[in-house]
Amino acid sequence: MDSQQLAKQELKSDKIWTSDFVLICLANFFIFLGFQMTLPTLPLFVKELGGSDQMIGIIVGIFTFSALLLRPYAGHALESKGRRFVYMLGLCIFVLSVGAYSFIASISLLIIMRIVQGVGWGFSTTASGTIATDLIPPKRRGEGMGYFGLSGNLALAFGPSLGLTLAGVISFSQLFFICGALGLVALLLSTKIRYKKVEESPNKAAVPRFDIFEKSAIKPSLLLFFITVTFGGIASFLPLYAAEKHIWGIEVYFLVYALFLMLSRTFAGKIYDQKGHIYVFLPGTILVFIAMILLSWLPNTTVLLIAAALYGLGFGSVQPALQAWAVDQSPSNRKGMANATFFSFFDLGVGLGAMTFGQLASMFNYGVIYITSAGSVLMSIFLYIFLLMKARKMV
Repeated sequence: MDSQQLAKQELKSDKIWTSDFVLICLANFFIFLGFQMTLPTLPLFVKELGGSDQMIGIIVGIFTFSALLLRPYAGHALESKGRRFVYMLGLCIFVLSVGAYSFIASISLLIIMRIVQGVGWGFSTTASGTIATDLIPPKRRGEGMGYFGLSGNLALAFGPSLGLTLAGVISFSQLFFICGALGLVALLLSTKIRYKKVEESPNKAAVPRFDIFEKSAIKPSLLLFFITVTFGGIASFLPLYAAEKHIWGIEVYFLVYALFLMLSRTFAGKIYDQKGHIYVFLPGTILVFIAMILLSWLPNTTVLLIAAALYGLGFGSVQPALQAWAVDQSPSNRKGMANATFFSFFDLGVGLGAMTFGQLASMFNYGVIYITSAGSVLMSIFLYIFLLMKARKMV
């Protein structure tokens, strides 16, 4: 009888889909839906306000850089002030900033509010990833992070297409009001989650004041950086690139990308848990590389959608595996900082990519963006191989 109770208790401890995990996934879905609806529509809004390609890159990039600067503080606050405080603060700032887009009529005000939105995004996404990590059994972390990522992927499946569709029938003011309201739904859901209490670290007093990274998470985060550079080019310029080449289907691109991203989540996390990151990272990055080459060519809609499928499979496999790798290597009292480090490099890749690609687009053409992106993916592959060889020499 005791053995049966022990087995039941162990089975319960390995359960991923608890009520709190469902709530954090739902909250993540709504905040990402509001965010994803703005991704392809903000460049159009900037154009309506009279902005250039360089300005689009700056507006996308400055958002990610403001999130980047706040993530280290968010990581510390997660350990000192608790998950609830950081998450709800980030959601509140996000809701207010996106809702304020409805009243913006100049690029200068838009830049200011993008900085504010980045602060909210930095707090909320760092917190949500850490909360999910708390709720997932350690033995199933790769699988669980894959499922958690699905909530954002579902938003990605509908968000960009829904945003572009609504932008064609309603005003930008109405669109951004809807995006803010979706963030409010996430905020209401966040009040129902039972958050894990912060564990006191015996070395807490010895933590340096300017401790901004978790060292054990640097390697997977740096690999992610070279891959998320590609994301800056897709989110900021692909709708304009497709329109310039008179290729229809950009709304379908984001849908196909998200569907294949979700497909990858059903198996990539399990492969990571069972065999390690080598069986996920290399196949995934190769798919992303091929997708970038296809986008640089982009002769028709068929190639556009093939690129979407390959990018979804590749990025959807690599991102949760790298995040699980970053968290697995960190001490128990540094999970928040590990997530902050991981997403800081994510933001840095997107921000630098968007700003660099804005300059490249004005100097050359949109196709150069994706050739450069392919080169960045190659850098990630070469770095990964170097790290593997170095690790084997140390054994």
